Amino acid sequence: MEIQIVSSSGKPILKLDSLPSNTLVQDVKAKIHASKKGPYPGRQMLRLEPKGKALKDEDTLASTGFKSGEKLYLKDLGPQMGWSTVFLAEYAGPLFVYLWVYTRPWLLYGSDAAAKPYSSVAHLAAFCWAVHYTKRILETLFVHRFSHATMPLMNLFKNCGYYWGFAGYIAYHVNHPLYTAPCCSQVYVSAALFFLFELGNLSIHLLLRDLRPPGSKVRKIPMPNKNPLTALFKYVSCPNYTYEVYAWIAFSIMTQCLPALMFAVAGLAQMTIWALGKHRNYKKEFPNYPKGRTSIIPFLI
Repeated sequence: MEIQIVSSSGKPILKLDSLPSNTLVQDVKAKIHASKKGPYPGRQMLRLEPKGKALKDEDTLASTGFKSGEKLYLKDLGPQMGWSTVFLAEYAGPLFVYLWVYTRPWLLYGSDAAAKPYSSVAHLAAFCWAVHYTKRILETLFVHRFSHATMPLMNLFKNCGYYWGFAGYIAYHVNHPLYTAPCCSQVYVSAALFFLFELGNLSIHLLLRDLRPPGSKVRKIPMPNKNPLTALFKYVSCPNYTYEVYAWIAFSIMTQCLPALMFAVAGLAQMTIWALGKHRNYKKEFPNYPKGRTSIIPFLI
């Protein structure tokens, strides 16, 4: 096969000759990089049309419908960073920020704030926060299997700003010497639900991990297993997001903290966008995908 590599605007970049039809897209990227006409493969996006869908690395030229002599459009995605590195920065940061504010540093509260008594809810909230982000770090290291090796570097700054900023904002209010805790029943019921939803989130992540063998990009329809907390797959495509949202709503009720509720609502908005996209992809990829499922909130969204 003969391939003309052009920019998104149609400017010629490179011509590749004598490629077999079973050549993988990732091999084409490697040849572009080897020719010094394009960035390293992780920064490349190849498309059949200037604004078409990105070709998957594991696809062959024949499977994409490409014909010899046609053009492939190359887009430079910009500096990239490994998903694991980004996730660790996103999750370690909020853990450090919250626990730092939990000590009531003089920089935020004044020199005598640390000596004032804490509410029991402040201690419980710090523990819940630490459990959540420690869990996320451990999942990043030992559970998640990423379908893409990298993500844009700018996402690191955007995501860290979001997570770190909210961590400081929430921690400032919950650990303030003037913070007033809600009633005990509200606190302990909400805390119990928080840990239940955290366990549910972990259960979903473990199930999703087991669907994809190590080193592969295999995709299957996720279905509930023997763990009752995975039964949410009967109703939504992304129950990991559902449990995440529920956990932060429970945390907001437990602390009766408006910034925590703002964090939960912002998370719901973003995760709904992700869930809707994944739900559409599931339905496109699997003709037999369960029709009764919604994307993130059972029977609603």
